[in-house]
This record gives sequence, C-alpha cells and structure tokens, in this order.
Amino acid sequence: MKRYETLPPLPERINKLDQLAVDLWWSWNAEGREVFRQLDYRLWRETAHNPVRMLWIIPREKLEAAAKDPVFVAKYDRALASLDDARSAHNTWWANRYPNLHGRSIAYFSAEFALHQSLPIYAGGLGVLAGDHCKEASDLGVPLIAVGFMYPQGYFHQHVSAEGWQEESYERLNWADAAIEKATNLDGSPLVTAVPIGDRTVLVQVWRVRAGRVKLFLLDTDLEENAPWDRELSARLYGGDRETRIQQEIILGIGGVRALKALGSDPGVFHLNEGHAGFVVLQRIRDLTEQGASFEDALEQIRRSTIFTTHTPVPAGHDAFPFWMVEKHLAGAWGSLGDHRDRFLALGSYDNGSGPQFNMTALALRSAGAVNAVSELHGHVTRSMWAPMWPGRPEDEMPVKHVTNGVHVPTWIAADLAALFAKYLGPDWLERQDDPALWDGVFSIPDEELWDVRNSLRHYLFAFVRERARQRWAVERVGTPRVVAAGTLLDPNALTIGFARRFTGYKRPELIFHDAERLARILSSPERPVQIVFAGKSHPADETGKHHLQRVYRRALDPMFGGRIAFIDDYDLHVAHFLVQGCDVWLNNPRKPLEASGTSGMKAAINGTPHLSIGDGWWAEGYNSNNGWLIDGGLGYDNPDAVDAADAAALYTLLEEQIVPTYYDRDAHNIPRRWLSVVKESIRTVAPRFSARRMVKEYVERMYAPALEQRMEVSR
Repeated sequence: MKRYETLPPLPERINKLDQLAVDLWWSWNAEGREVFRQLDYRLWRETAHNPVRMLWIIPREKLEAAAKDPVFVAKYDRALASLDDARSAHNTWWANRYPNLHGRSIAYFSAEFALHQSLPIYAGGLGVLAGDHCKEASDLGVPLIAVGFMYPQGYFHQHVSAEGWQEESYERLNWADAAIEKATNLDGSPLVTAVPIGDRTVLVQVWRVRAGRVKLFLLDTDLEENAPWDRELSARLYGGDRETRIQQEIILGIGGVRALKALGSDPGVFHLNEGHAGFVVLQRIRDLTEQGASFEDALEQIRRSTIFTTHTPVPAGHDAFPFWMVEKHLAGAWGSLGDHRDRFLALGSYDNGSGPQFNMTALALRSAGAVNAVSELHGHVTRSMWAPMWPGRPEDEMPVKHVTNGVHVPTWIAADLAALFAKYLGPDWLERQDDPALWDGVFSIPDEELWDVRNSLRHYLFAFVRERARQRWAVERVGTPRVVAAGTLLDPNALTIGFARRFTGYKRPELIFHDAERLARILSSPERPVQIVFAGKSHPADETGKHHLQRVYRRALDPMFGGRIAFIDDYDLHVAHFLVQGCDVWLNNPRKPLEASGTSGMKAAINGTPHLSIGDGWWAEGYNSNNGWLIDGGLGYDNPDAVDAADAAALYTLLEEQIVPTYYDRDAHNIPRRWLSVVKESIRTVAPRFSARRMVKEYVERMYAPALEQRMEVSR
C-alpha cells in the first residue's frame, strides 16, 4: 500500500506520526486522539479532528517543539505502542476463542461506511452501523475485510435557506487530506480491476483505509482510462437515476469480489450488509462454475458461506430493477453462466404488486444461508413482509432471524463520562463492556459527579452550537432570525431534547408540533424551560422529507417558541457526537413498525441521555419502564391521523407529568436525584446489551464461525 501523496517530512523523534494519522484507529482510541489534540489543539478543532490535514498545514516549528517536549513524546510513544497492539492478531478475543479458524477471513460488503467525518462516504444509519461493525471487529480481532465505494464527492453538504429549504452541494474529497492509500500490486503499481458493464469494460481503482486490524477496500471508477460517464459512476453516494444505481451495485458486487481476488484474499464467508451488494452472488457463481461446479452446486456452496442482513421494512429501501435493465447491464458479465442466465435472474424475481422485477433483497434472501433482521420486532416485520418468498411456511419456520444492532462504545462515549467509568467501574471497563454485571456499578457513581459531567456535556454542546452559528453569521451575514434558529438563544441549563436523524415521512419529525400551543406552553415555562434541538438531512430525491424539514425550520424561526427550538444544519458524525452526548432526552417517534432498529438512541443512552420513543425498533427490547419513556398513545388506532394525534398527546403528557417535573425536582444542593436514577438505569441497561461488542460477538458465534467451520469440514 502507498499514500496517494507523501506527507511532509517529520522530525526524527516523531517520524511515525504519519502512521498514527493514516490509521483511523485513533478515531476511537483516546490515546491516539490525545497526541493530535496536544500537538496543536487549535488545528485539531479547525480541521474537525483530521490529523492527516493537520500534518499538511502545521508549522514546522510546532513539530520541532513537540519532538523536544518530553510530555508529548511520552504520549506519542504510548500511542504508537497501543497502535501496534491494535494491529496485532495475537491474544485477541477471536484468536483465543477460535484458534482453529486461524488464517480464515470474512468479507463484509456495504454501500457506505461511517468511520470518521473526514472520510464522508456515508449517508446515515446504514453507514454508521457498518463503521461501528468494522471498529468492533478490529477490537475483537475478527478477521474482517470490508469492501465499499470510494465516493470522490461523498454525500452532500446541507445548507438550509432563509425559507427553510434544503439545498445540497457536493465537494470533491481532497485525497491528500484523507486517511486513505492506494492498494497496489506486488510490483508497486496501483491495483486496478476490470468490471464488465453492458458492452463495455469499466476500470476500477482500489483504495485502502486502515482501521486497526480491519482492512477496508474502496472501489473508485474515476480513472482517466474510463469514459466520462463511467468516471462519474462512483462519484456520489446514492446519486443518479436507477440506471446509475444498478451500475454502482454491479461494480460493488462483481468489482468487489474481483478486487479481493486480485489482492490474494480468499474469504470463507461473505456478509452482505443490505441488498446493494447482491451481485457478489453472480460473480461467485461464475467463479465456481468456471472451476467445474454445476449451477446447483455453486449456489449451494454460496448459501453455506453467505450472510445477509436486511435493514429496513420501508419498500423504497429495497432496490428493484426491470429485467430489461438488468440484462442490459449484465450483458458482458455472464461468462460461463450464459446458459444459466434465466436461473440467476429467477433468484431475484419478486412481485411487490406492480409486476415481477429483479429485486436485490430477494436475490440476497434466496442466496444466503443465514439471514437476519436488525431487531427482534424487525424480525417479525421482515418475515411478514417477505412471507411470499416461503409460501405455506409458518412464521417461526421462515429463515430470517434477528441480531439487534449495537453501537461502538469507544467511538460514541464522551471522554468525561469514560473517565468517570474508569474511576468507578474500573480501568478495564471497556474490556468488560458487554458484561451486564459491570454496569451494575453505575449506581455507585456519586450523583454529584455524574451531574457535573452531564452539565459539562450540555455546555460543550451549546458552545459548539454557538460557534457554528457565529461562523455562519460571519461568512453569510445571515439575519437575526436565522442566527436564533441556529441555536444562539438556547439556555445551557435548560432541559434539552434532541431529535437528529434522516428527515423522511415515516420518522414523523413534525409530530411534536401537532398541538403547537400546548408545546409552546411546555417550552416557555419560566421556572422549568424546555428546548429542542433538531438536526438531519433529507434524501435529495425525497420531496416529502424536504417539506418536513422546511416546516420544522420555520418553527425554529417562529417567535411563538421564543428561540427554544433550533435546527443544526449539515448533520454528520461530528455534529452527532455533540448531540448524543449533550442533550438531556433523545426523542424518536417513527410510525410503527417502520423503524427497523435505530441506533442514535443507543448512543445517547450510553451517555446518560435517556430515550423517549415509540415502542419500535430497538426500544421494543430496551425499554423497562425505569430507563426512559415509552410513547404509546397510538396503540389501538388504525387511521394514521388518529395515531398521530394520540401519540402527540401522549408525548405532551409524558413531558408535562413525568419528564419535566423529574428533571427540575432538585434537592437542597440543586441535584436532580430522581432524574439521575433514570440516567443511571439508562446507562446500566443499554450499554452492555446494545453495544457493538455484543452485536459482533453474536454475528461471530451464530453466523461467521459456524459458516467458516462448515466450509473447513466440506473442504476436508
């Protein structure tokens, strides 16, 4: 592997600083981050925590001074040693538990990965889940090889106009500033693979991202040898029309398998994170039939070694293409499968009511030996939704299980809170994070210390909000109402509700405004003020979602709410960290049962921000009546308008009768003891059960390891 561009030379004593910078391990390791924070805290903030960018622009004299600073050098040495440990395959959970699987690997395909905001190849929850999965696999030593897209323009930046309309802009990634490097052949030349699409061949450059023990390979068609329209295929995440989408998915599936082969990798298991990577199946069947297997034998081998995770019950989340389009773009990809073309197409055939189409989810369901939804409730919904795939089977016999999503604790936990856990749960608390008994110790944390941390996190959030508003004003000279809408009047001591997620219809972002006057009374109480911070993007093609966003933004402009509603634009991982850590309550009110899992509430809960939600997704498993609040007013109604009215009324009642009184019930020392009991119970119950550690271990024990062991048995 080699860097796209070589970083400037470093002083000899700290000449491996670039190795720290280009491995995203630092993004979830406090020792790694602290090196760059101390190196130049101003640059650390100005670059939005991007060490590679820092090393390009930091003055040479700063580097020379750091190399002579014994405190900095000691931190640097410790971080390097920790990075070496984090890259080692020895003495890991995987190595100790599965010594018989040494040398085996798992390929993990996803259309997006959210590892850090400096690499914007993610749009939302799917990418965040994939990023957390990779990080936890690294921590556990699971031999994961991830495959995705290197989108040069990434996902869009959001700007909200004075009228509240979302405007999208794209910025080309500066390769030199990213923690990426070119994958190379043995002779040092860039690794390029060829993918047949239609009657032409598209060349695909392969990039690598280091993430501790995990290798992430990214595919890129922006090569001079390609036609201009082919260079644009990988330009943007979820960009273009249906024909662009199918070509992207051909590149991900076929190109991804070919890239792994060119790299000399032979994964024993292929995990498809959503149906976007379904064409992995086509390339693997072709490879096996060219080795002499029959179509039936090839498909059986693939089923034994393929895992498929479906993430949404929303129909728009399941790509389907007309058969003519599939045949058009796969014309050059069949190879030895030409005689079996119809049999392959039948694997994806599905009629969702508008006639048979080639459905990527159906392809994955028929080709995977292990299929899972992402929460217990989502498992029931998925089996019901796809029941026509298994006619006559009762639900409990349908081959769809569930592995509830989890979040990567080291990534999402606030540093102040992590220090508190180390003090009262033990310095090894991260190693034991999935042990429920560990978290019983949360109740040993003094209320005073926990409340101090929660106050600090809220103040960090509002300092961040004010600084973003100041920058917006300085650059655009926006008027006073928009400065207020950006959150400048928010009170850092008031009960703060967070709502941050994709703006789309089923998530009901406007539900809390159903009775605007009642909400205004709740927010504007002089003795017990409440405020709401919104953030989130709407898909560029989702006009309904954009209108929801516009109306929410206009509420933030409305004097009726007294500046107690804010909208933070251009939501990304950086913004998300401040929100899930700094808000007091995390609101989620999807239309049940359309929320497959939802992970933002998990991130908030482990930081002491209790969840206030409909009983959908993960909250149907997580709620225990003491660790947050359940909005259940709409139960028993069928009419959507009636459900909305009942859920809104239940939400207001919870705020008026439980949440606000509990938060403002203080003792003589101004400590909200009852509130902190909810906070502690939230942390105690959510941290072990909804961690990515529990999730990845579950994938390993229930799917990865059995599939690898079965393959070893068959090959003997």
